[in-house]
Amino acid sequence: MAVYTDVSFEDLERLLEQYDIGEPLSFKGIAEGIENSNFYLQTDRGAFILTLYEKRVAAEDLPFFLELMEHLAGRGLHCPLPVKTRDGQSLVSLNRRNAAIVTFLTGIALRRPDAAHCASAATALAALHKAGEGFALARGNALGPKGWRPLAESIHGADAIEDGLSSLINGSLEELLAAWPGHLPGGVVHADFFPDNVLFVGNQVGGVIDFYFACNDAYAYDLAIMLNSWCFELDGSYNITKGQSVINAYRQQRPLREAEIAALPVLMRGAALRFLLTRTYDWLNPDPNALVKPKDPREYAKKLRFHNKVKHAREYGL
Repeated sequence: MAVYTDVSFEDLERLLEQYDIGEPLSFKGIAEGIENSNFYLQTDRGAFILTLYEKRVAAEDLPFFLELMEHLAGRGLHCPLPVKTRDGQSLVSLNRRNAAIVTFLTGIALRRPDAAHCASAATALAALHKAGEGFALARGNALGPKGWRPLAESIHGADAIEDGLSSLINGSLEELLAAWPGHLPGGVVHADFFPDNVLFVGNQVGGVIDFYFACNDAYAYDLAIMLNSWCFELDGSYNITKGQSVINAYRQQRPLREAEIAALPVLMRGAALRFLLTRTYDWLNPDPNALVKPKDPREYAKKLRFHNKVKHAREYGL
């Protein structure tokens, strides 16, 4: 989350005339993340998040995201629920941006989750995958393998960030595109299941947020994204105890097939490359209007180098 487009109190008052959610009591920007402009809104009837869609979020994808949250919430997953206007619309326009108001979820996003937190989050990820079954809409993964080469070609000057980064990106890209597995079990995936998108109440998951990368892809690829983002320590080492917690908890809810297990090392490399590419691009092309600094791509360069040495899923805690 972040703030790129400002919203005045007068803008907010005009917007709320379309809704039946009470009078505003508090309104402030949320300076986290990198994708959209987000604001915390407290009214006399509850708490909400106002999002203005920016950057990589295409207008034609917004019905998928909003209806997916409704579908998942209807299946029992704790996620934000889009709030509709008086005339039944989930999507509105504000300051020349598409915008939506969703319900606010209580909970804390943990910066350093332990193994028990990892297990609880993995259970939630498997529940998300199962809850997504039967969702009527579909969206391809724009940041999947088909999008990696164009993104890599748009990056100029990566070696200024770290010596050898261009070689790491280009070499890994060619190898992954040649080895990428097909026909794995799949459906709706979150595609950004990082610790800052999972809210905890005590040791249990209280909610999952930020569905604006959600798409249709392999379930095991979503699991690989989670392993990458939850199971590495600050020094760059892989915590196999956390990896075991994630994999075991996920498999209890949704068993992994042999093909998924065999593909896990390649999927882990692909997940690391995906975030290395977007972080490198954002680092070299910062938005001057953003309130937050782009995330350091070197974190995922280190992870990708680790994965390039892995031969079997056992090394991740299987």
